[in-house]
Amino acid sequence: MTSRTAALSHVGKIRANNQDSGYAGEHLFVVADGMGGHAGGDVASALAIQAIAHTDRAFESVDEAEQVLSQALLEANQELAETVFERPELTGMGTTVSGLIRVGAKVVVAHIGDSRIYRFRGGELEQITKDHTFVQRLVDSGRITPEEAAVHPRRSVLMRVLGDVDLNPEIDTMVLDTEPGDRWLLCSDGLSGYVTEEKVAEILAGQPDAALAAQSLVDESLDHGAPDNVTVVLVGVDDGPSSATAEPVMVGSAGAPLTFEVDTSRRGVRLPALLLHPLMTSVAEDEHFEPESEEFLRELIAEDRRRRIRRRITWSVGILLIIALIVAAAVAGYRYTQSRYFVGVVDGNVAIFQGVQQGIGPIPLSSVYRETDIALDDLPPFSRQTVEATINADDLQDALSIIERLERAAD
Repeated sequence: MTSRTAALSHVGKIRANNQDSGYAGEHLFVVADGMGGHAGGDVASALAIQAIAHTDRAFESVDEAEQVLSQALLEANQELAETVFERPELTGMGTTVSGLIRVGAKVVVAHIGDSRIYRFRGGELEQITKDHTFVQRLVDSGRITPEEAAVHPRRSVLMRVLGDVDLNPEIDTMVLDTEPGDRWLLCSDGLSGYVTEEKVAEILAGQPDAALAAQSLVDESLDHGAPDNVTVVLVGVDDGPSSATAEPVMVGSAGAPLTFEVDTSRRGVRLPALLLHPLMTSVAEDEHFEPESEEFLRELIAEDRRRRIRRRITWSVGILLIIALIVAAAVAGYRYTQSRYFVGVVDGNVAIFQGVQQGIGPIPLSSVYRETDIALDDLPPFSRQTVEATINADDLQDALSIIERLERAAD
Protein backbone atom coordinates (compact mmCIF):
# COMPACT_ATOMS: atom_id res chain seq x y z
CA MET A 1 0.00 0.00 0.00
CA THR A 2 1.16 3.51 -0.64
CA SER A 3 0.05 6.76 0.97
CA ARG A 4 -0.91 9.97 -0.70
CA THR A 5 0.04 12.50 1.95
CA ALA A 6 0.19 16.22 2.66
CA ALA A 7 1.14 18.36 5.64
CA LEU A 8 0.25 22.02 6.09
CA SER A 9 0.36 24.48 8.98
CA HIS A 10 -0.80 28.08 9.30
CA VAL A 11 -0.29 30.57 12.12
CA GLY A 12 -3.89 31.76 11.83
CA LYS A 13 -5.21 35.30 11.78
CA ILE A 14 -4.58 36.33 15.39
CA ARG A 15 -1.64 34.57 17.01
CA ALA A 16 1.82 36.03 16.43
CA ASN A 17 3.67 32.70 16.36
CA ASN A 18 2.87 29.17 15.30
CA GLN A 19 2.87 26.77 18.24
CA ASP A 20 1.74 23.84 16.07
CA SER A 21 4.04 21.31 14.43
CA GLY A 22 3.40 18.54 11.96
CA TYR A 23 5.33 15.69 10.38
CA ALA A 24 4.56 13.57 7.32
CA GLY A 25 7.02 10.81 6.45
CA GLU A 26 6.94 7.41 4.81
CA HIS A 27 5.47 5.47 7.73
CA LEU A 28 5.01 8.05 10.50
CA PHE A 29 2.56 10.96 10.64
CA VAL A 30 2.27 13.32 13.64
CA VAL A 31 0.57 16.53 14.74
CA ALA A 32 1.58 18.42 17.89
CA ASP A 33 -0.06 21.53 19.37
CA GLY A 34 2.16 23.41 21.81
CA MET A 35 0.79 25.01 24.98
CA GLY A 36 2.18 27.60 27.32
CA GLY A 37 1.31 30.71 25.34
CA HIS A 38 4.40 32.80 24.68
CA ALA A 39 6.45 30.67 27.10
CA GLY A 40 7.57 27.89 24.82
CA GLY A 41 4.53 26.35 23.15
CA ASP A 42 6.33 26.43 19.80
CA VAL A 43 9.46 24.95 21.36
CA ALA A 44 7.50 22.13 22.97
CA SER A 45 5.76 21.01 19.78
CA ALA A 46 8.95 21.25 17.70
CA LEU A 47 11.03 19.28 20.20
CA ALA A 48 8.33 16.61 20.46
CA ILE A 49 8.13 16.14 16.68
CA GLN A 50 11.91 15.97 16.37
CA ALA A 51 12.11 13.44 19.20
CA ILE A 52 9.45 11.19 17.64
CA ALA A 53 10.62 11.44 14.00
CA HIS A 54 13.18 8.65 14.41
CA THR A 55 10.31 6.11 14.52
CA ASP A 56 9.59 6.75 10.83
CA ARG A 57 10.67 3.30 9.63
CA ALA A 58 9.17 -0.02 8.66
CA PHE A 59 8.07 -2.35 11.47
CA GLU A 60 7.64 -6.10 11.35
CA SER A 61 4.60 -6.09 13.62
CA VAL A 62 2.01 -3.73 15.01
CA ASP A 63 3.00 -4.69 18.55
CA GLU A 64 6.55 -3.51 17.93
CA ALA A 65 5.32 -0.29 16.31
CA GLU A 66 2.91 0.38 19.18
CA GLN A 67 5.61 -0.08 21.79
CA VAL A 68 8.17 2.03 19.92
CA LEU A 69 5.75 4.89 19.22
CA SER A 70 4.49 5.00 22.80
CA GLN A 71 8.05 4.96 24.12
CA ALA A 72 8.98 7.76 21.69
CA LEU A 73 6.28 9.98 23.21
CA LEU A 74 7.59 9.28 26.70
CA GLU A 75 11.13 10.10 25.54
CA ALA A 76 9.84 13.35 24.07
CA ASN A 77 8.23 14.09 27.44
CA GLN A 78 11.59 13.54 29.14
CA GLU A 79 13.36 15.84 26.69
CA LEU A 80 10.83 18.59 27.33
CA ALA A 81 11.34 18.26 31.09
CA GLU A 82 15.13 18.47 30.66
CA THR A 83 14.76 21.54 28.43
CA VAL A 84 12.68 23.30 31.10
CA PHE A 85 15.31 22.38 33.72
CA GLU A 86 17.99 24.05 31.59
CA ARG A 87 15.76 27.00 30.67
CA PRO A 88 13.45 27.86 33.61
CA GLU A 89 11.78 30.62 31.59
CA LEU A 90 10.02 27.84 29.67
CA THR A 91 8.40 26.40 32.79
CA GLY A 92 4.86 25.27 32.07
CA MET A 93 5.37 24.55 28.38
CA GLY A 94 3.87 21.40 26.97
CA THR A 95 2.34 19.91 23.87
CA THR A 96 -0.34 17.58 22.62
CA VAL A 97 0.75 14.78 20.30
CA SER A 98 -1.34 12.65 17.98
CA GLY A 99 0.59 10.27 15.74
CA LEU A 100 0.14 7.15 13.68
CA ILE A 101 2.43 4.61 12.03
CA ARG A 102 1.36 2.49 9.08
CA VAL A 103 2.20 -1.20 9.33
CA GLY A 104 0.83 -3.06 6.31
CA ALA A 105 -2.97 -3.00 6.47
CA LYS A 106 -2.94 -1.64 10.03
CA VAL A 107 -2.22 1.69 11.67
CA VAL A 108 -0.85 2.19 15.17
CA VAL A 109 -2.08 5.30 16.96
CA ALA A 110 -0.54 7.07 19.96
CA HIS A 111 -2.29 10.09 21.41
CA ILE A 112 -2.24 12.57 24.28
CA GLY A 113 -4.03 15.93 24.52
CA ASP A 114 -6.75 17.39 22.29
CA SER A 115 -5.30 17.21 18.81
CA ARG A 116 -7.30 14.66 16.85
CA ILE A 117 -7.08 11.77 14.42
CA TYR A 118 -10.01 11.02 12.11
CA ARG A 119 -10.61 8.19 9.66
CA PHE A 120 -12.56 9.01 6.52
CA ARG A 121 -14.04 5.87 4.98
CA GLY A 122 -16.93 5.43 2.58
CA GLY A 123 -17.95 9.08 2.88
CA GLU A 124 -18.14 8.90 6.69
CA LEU A 125 -15.80 10.77 9.03
CA GLU A 126 -15.05 9.04 12.34
CA GLN A 127 -13.13 10.57 15.24
CA ILE A 128 -10.62 7.97 16.42
CA THR A 129 -8.97 9.72 19.37
CA LYS A 130 -10.62 11.13 22.46
CA ASP A 131 -9.75 14.58 23.81
CA HIS A 132 -7.96 14.64 27.15
CA THR A 133 -9.76 17.76 28.33
CA PHE A 134 -11.91 18.79 31.24
CA VAL A 135 -14.94 19.41 29.04
CA GLN A 136 -14.60 15.95 27.50
CA ARG A 137 -14.81 14.56 31.03
CA LEU A 138 -18.04 16.48 31.51
CA VAL A 139 -19.40 15.15 28.21
CA ASP A 140 -18.44 11.57 29.10
CA SER A 141 -20.19 11.89 32.46
CA GLY A 142 -23.33 13.30 30.82
CA ARG A 143 -23.09 16.67 32.57
CA ILE A 144 -22.95 18.67 29.33
CA THR A 145 -23.52 18.06 25.64
CA PRO A 146 -20.81 18.19 22.94
CA GLU A 147 -22.40 21.43 21.73
CA GLU A 148 -22.07 22.96 25.20
CA ALA A 149 -18.47 21.73 25.41
CA ALA A 150 -17.59 23.71 22.28
CA VAL A 151 -18.35 27.02 24.06
CA HIS A 152 -17.58 26.02 27.66
CA PRO A 153 -15.36 28.55 29.50
CA ARG A 154 -13.09 25.69 30.62
CA ARG A 155 -12.63 24.15 27.19
CA SER A 156 -8.93 25.14 27.18
CA VAL A 157 -8.10 23.01 30.24
CA LEU A 158 -6.05 19.96 29.23
CA MET A 159 -5.88 17.01 31.59
CA ARG A 160 -3.01 15.20 29.86
CA VAL A 161 -0.06 16.60 27.84
CA LEU A 162 3.65 16.07 27.27
CA GLY A 163 5.89 18.54 29.13
CA ASP A 164 7.42 19.28 32.49
CA VAL A 165 4.12 18.71 34.28
CA ASP A 166 4.11 14.91 34.51
CA LEU A 167 7.16 12.63 34.39
CA ASN A 168 5.13 9.59 33.35
CA PRO A 169 2.02 10.70 31.42
CA GLU A 170 -0.54 8.15 30.28
CA ILE A 171 -0.46 7.66 26.50
CA ASP A 172 -3.50 6.31 24.64
CA THR A 173 -2.52 3.70 22.05
CA MET A 174 -4.60 1.58 19.71
CA VAL A 175 -4.30 -0.53 16.59
CA LEU A 176 -6.85 -0.15 13.80
CA ASP A 177 -7.34 -1.57 10.36
CA THR A 178 -7.02 0.45 7.21
CA GLU A 179 -7.97 -0.32 3.64
CA PRO A 180 -7.62 1.16 0.17
CA GLY A 181 -9.59 4.36 -0.11
CA ASP A 182 -9.22 5.33 3.57
CA ARG A 183 -7.99 8.82 4.39
CA TRP A 184 -6.53 9.58 7.79
CA LEU A 185 -6.69 13.15 9.04
CA LEU A 186 -4.48 14.39 11.87
CA CYS A 187 -5.18 17.95 12.97
CA SER A 188 -4.76 20.45 15.77
CA ASP A 189 -7.79 22.02 17.43
CA GLY A 190 -7.31 25.04 15.19
CA LEU A 191 -9.24 22.96 12.66
CA SER A 192 -11.47 20.73 14.78
CA GLY A 193 -12.48 23.60 17.06
CA TYR A 194 -13.75 25.86 14.28
CA VAL A 195 -14.73 23.69 11.30
CA THR A 196 -17.60 21.23 11.65
CA GLU A 197 -17.07 17.53 10.98
CA GLU A 198 -19.73 17.74 8.29
CA LYS A 199 -17.68 20.36 6.43
CA VAL A 200 -14.46 18.38 6.86
CA ALA A 201 -16.15 15.29 5.41
CA GLU A 202 -17.51 17.34 2.51
CA ILE A 203 -14.02 18.63 1.66
CA LEU A 204 -12.41 15.19 1.89
CA ALA A 205 -15.13 13.67 -0.26
CA GLY A 206 -14.87 16.36 -2.91
CA GLN A 207 -11.10 16.72 -3.20
CA PRO A 208 -9.08 13.53 -3.87
CA ASP A 209 -5.74 15.34 -4.07
CA ALA A 210 -4.15 15.38 -0.60
CA ALA A 211 -2.34 18.70 -0.98
CA LEU A 212 -5.43 20.48 -2.31
CA ALA A 213 -7.63 18.90 0.36
CA ALA A 214 -5.24 19.99 3.13
CA GLN A 215 -5.20 23.52 1.72
CA SER A 216 -9.00 23.57 1.55
CA LEU A 217 -9.24 22.49 5.20
CA VAL A 218 -6.85 25.23 6.32
CA ASP A 219 -8.68 27.78 4.16
CA GLU A 220 -11.98 26.76 5.77
CA SER A 221 -10.51 27.47 9.21
CA LEU A 222 -9.24 30.84 7.97
CA ASP A 223 -12.72 31.60 6.62
CA HIS A 224 -14.04 31.07 10.16
CA GLY A 225 -11.62 33.64 11.60
CA ALA A 226 -8.77 31.22 12.53
CA PRO A 227 -8.16 32.57 16.06
CA ASP A 228 -5.75 29.66 16.67
CA ASN A 229 -2.93 27.99 14.77
CA VAL A 230 -4.18 25.29 12.42
CA THR A 231 -2.23 22.23 11.28
CA VAL A 232 -3.36 19.41 9.01
CA VAL A 233 -1.63 16.15 8.07
CA LEU A 234 -3.55 14.06 5.55
CA VAL A 235 -2.74 10.42 4.79
CA GLY A 236 -4.42 8.60 1.93
CA VAL A 237 -4.22 4.82 1.55
CA ASP A 238 -4.01 3.34 -1.94
CA ASP A 239 -3.86 -0.22 -3.25
CA GLY A 240 -1.02 0.46 -5.68
CA PRO A 241 2.51 -0.95 -5.35
CA SER A 242 4.60 0.21 -2.41
CA SER A 243 6.98 3.03 -3.28
CA ALA A 244 9.25 5.35 -1.39
CA THR A 245 7.78 8.74 -0.60
CA ALA A 246 9.52 12.05 -1.00
CA GLU A 247 11.67 13.44 1.79
CA PRO A 248 9.86 13.68 5.14
CA VAL A 249 8.11 17.01 5.66
CA MET A 250 8.04 19.02 8.90
CA VAL A 251 5.66 21.98 9.09
CA GLY A 252 4.87 24.64 11.67
CA SER A 253 7.42 25.23 14.43
CA ALA A 254 9.18 21.95 13.68
CA GLY A 255 9.85 23.17 10.14
CA ALA A 256 11.49 26.42 11.31
CA PRO A 257 14.78 27.06 13.11
CA LEU A 258 14.35 26.35 16.82
CA THR A 259 14.43 29.50 18.94
CA PHE A 260 14.05 29.91 22.68
CA GLU A 261 13.14 33.59 22.57
CA VAL A 262 10.04 34.53 24.52
CA ASP A 263 7.49 36.31 22.34
CA THR A 264 4.65 38.09 24.15
CA SER A 265 3.14 39.76 21.09
CA ARG A 266 -0.17 39.02 19.42
CA ARG A 267 -1.51 40.12 16.12
CA GLY A 268 -4.54 42.33 16.30
CA VAL A 269 -7.90 41.34 14.90
CA ARG A 270 -8.51 42.98 11.56
CA LEU A 271 -11.79 44.86 11.21
CA PRO A 272 -13.05 42.89 8.18
CA ALA A 273 -12.52 39.61 10.02
CA LEU A 274 -14.21 40.98 13.11
CA LEU A 275 -17.24 42.07 11.12
CA LEU A 276 -17.52 38.80 9.19
CA HIS A 277 -16.80 36.52 12.16
CA PRO A 278 -17.63 38.40 15.39
CA LEU A 279 -17.68 35.19 17.47
CA MET A 280 -14.95 33.13 15.84
CA THR A 281 -12.35 35.91 15.70
CA SER A 282 -12.09 36.33 19.45
CA VAL A 283 -8.60 35.38 20.59
CA ALA A 284 -8.47 31.72 21.51
CA GLU A 285 -7.57 31.29 25.14
CA ASP A 286 -4.15 29.71 25.66
CA GLU A 287 -4.50 26.06 26.57
CA HIS A 288 -3.07 25.05 29.90
CA PHE A 289 -2.57 21.85 31.85
CA GLU A 290 -4.26 20.95 35.09
CA PRO A 291 -3.46 17.77 37.03
CA GLU A 292 -5.79 14.87 36.43
CA SER A 293 -6.59 14.51 40.13
CA GLU A 294 -9.94 13.74 41.69
CA GLU A 295 -9.69 16.79 43.96
CA PHE A 296 -9.14 19.14 41.03
CA LEU A 297 -11.92 17.50 39.05
CA ARG A 298 -14.29 17.92 41.96
CA GLU A 299 -13.35 21.60 42.19
CA LEU A 300 -13.93 22.13 38.47
CA ILE A 301 -17.21 20.23 38.54
CA ALA A 302 -18.36 22.26 41.55
CA GLU A 303 -17.38 25.44 39.72
CA ASP A 304 -19.23 24.26 36.63
CA ARG A 305 -22.30 23.52 38.75
CA ARG A 306 -22.18 27.04 40.23
CA ARG A 307 -21.79 28.45 36.75
CA ARG A 308 -24.88 26.55 35.55
CA ILE A 309 -26.87 27.75 38.57
CA ARG A 310 -25.81 31.35 37.92
CA ARG A 311 -26.72 30.94 34.26
CA ARG A 312 -30.15 29.55 35.14
CA ILE A 313 -30.77 32.38 37.59
CA THR A 314 -29.67 34.92 34.99
CA TRP A 315 -31.94 33.36 32.36
CA SER A 316 -34.85 33.18 34.81
CA VAL A 317 -34.44 36.81 35.84
CA GLY A 318 -34.06 37.82 32.21
CA ILE A 319 -37.22 35.94 31.20
CA LEU A 320 -39.16 37.47 34.10
CA LEU A 321 -37.97 40.94 33.10
CA ILE A 322 -39.01 40.32 29.49
CA ILE A 323 -42.43 39.09 30.62
CA ALA A 324 -42.80 42.14 32.89
CA LEU A 325 -41.87 44.46 30.02
CA ILE A 326 -44.34 42.74 27.71
CA VAL A 327 -47.12 43.00 30.32
CA ALA A 328 -46.27 46.64 31.03
CA ALA A 329 -46.26 47.42 27.31
CA ALA A 330 -49.59 45.63 26.88
CA VAL A 331 -51.18 47.53 29.78
CA ALA A 332 -49.84 50.85 28.51
CA GLY A 333 -51.04 50.07 24.99
CA TYR A 334 -54.50 49.09 26.23
CA ARG A 335 -54.79 52.26 28.30
CA TYR A 336 -53.87 54.29 25.26
CA THR A 337 -56.57 52.61 23.15
CA GLN A 338 -59.17 53.38 25.82
CA SER A 339 -58.35 57.09 25.57
CA ARG A 340 -59.53 57.07 21.97
CA TYR A 341 -63.16 57.42 20.69
CA PHE A 342 -64.94 56.95 17.40
CA VAL A 343 -68.52 57.09 16.08
CA GLY A 344 -70.07 54.02 14.50
CA VAL A 345 -73.21 51.88 14.35
CA VAL A 346 -74.74 49.50 16.87
CA ASP A 347 -78.09 47.77 16.29
CA GLY A 348 -78.97 50.22 13.51
CA ASN A 349 -78.38 53.34 15.63
CA VAL A 350 -75.46 55.76 15.80
CA ALA A 351 -73.23 55.19 18.85
CA ILE A 352 -70.04 56.45 20.45
CA PHE A 353 -67.38 53.79 20.93
CA GLN A 354 -64.49 53.95 23.38
CA GLY A 355 -61.25 52.41 22.05
CA VAL A 356 -59.97 51.77 18.56
CA GLN A 357 -61.49 49.95 15.62
CA GLN A 358 -58.69 47.34 15.39
CA GLY A 359 -58.56 44.25 17.57
CA ILE A 360 -56.02 41.62 18.57
CA GLY A 361 -57.26 38.54 16.75
CA PRO A 362 -60.74 37.79 18.12
CA ILE A 363 -60.26 40.24 21.03
CA PRO A 364 -61.87 43.66 20.36
CA LEU A 365 -60.19 46.81 21.62
CA SER A 366 -63.38 48.91 21.74
CA SER A 367 -66.74 48.94 23.49
CA VAL A 368 -69.96 50.96 23.21
CA TYR A 369 -69.65 54.11 25.31
CA ARG A 370 -73.08 55.59 24.50
CA GLU A 371 -75.84 54.54 22.13
CA THR A 372 -77.93 57.39 20.67
CA ASP A 373 -81.48 57.53 19.33
CA ILE A 374 -80.27 58.52 15.86
CA ALA A 375 -81.34 55.83 13.44
CA LEU A 376 -78.85 55.13 10.69
CA ASP A 377 -81.68 55.10 8.12
CA ASP A 378 -82.64 58.69 9.07
CA LEU A 379 -79.27 60.04 7.93
CA PRO A 380 -78.58 61.37 4.44
CA PRO A 381 -76.74 58.87 2.19
CA PHE A 382 -73.35 60.52 2.56
CA SER A 383 -73.56 60.79 6.37
CA ARG A 384 -74.85 57.20 6.54
CA GLN A 385 -71.82 55.90 4.59
CA THR A 386 -69.45 57.93 6.75
CA VAL A 387 -70.89 56.53 9.98
CA GLU A 388 -70.83 52.98 8.62
CA ALA A 389 -67.15 53.43 7.88
CA THR A 390 -66.72 54.91 11.42
CA ILE A 391 -65.62 58.45 12.22
CA ASN A 392 -62.51 58.94 14.39
CA ALA A 393 -62.72 61.53 17.16
CA ASP A 394 -59.86 63.32 18.86
CA ASP A 395 -61.46 62.84 22.28
CA LEU A 396 -64.85 62.38 23.95
CA GLN A 397 -65.80 66.02 23.47
CA ASP A 398 -65.06 65.75 19.76
CA ALA A 399 -67.22 62.60 19.57
CA LEU A 400 -70.13 64.43 21.22
CA SER A 401 -69.76 67.24 18.69
CA ILE A 402 -69.98 64.72 15.83
CA ILE A 403 -73.20 63.32 17.35
CA GLU A 404 -74.70 66.82 17.47
CA ARG A 405 -73.95 67.36 13.76
CA LEU A 406 -75.49 64.01 12.89
CA GLU A 407 -78.65 64.87 14.90
CA ARG A 408 -79.06 68.05 12.85
CA ALA A 409 -78.49 66.06 9.65
CA ALA A 410 -81.13 63.50 10.68
CA ASP A 411 -83.68 66.23 11.23
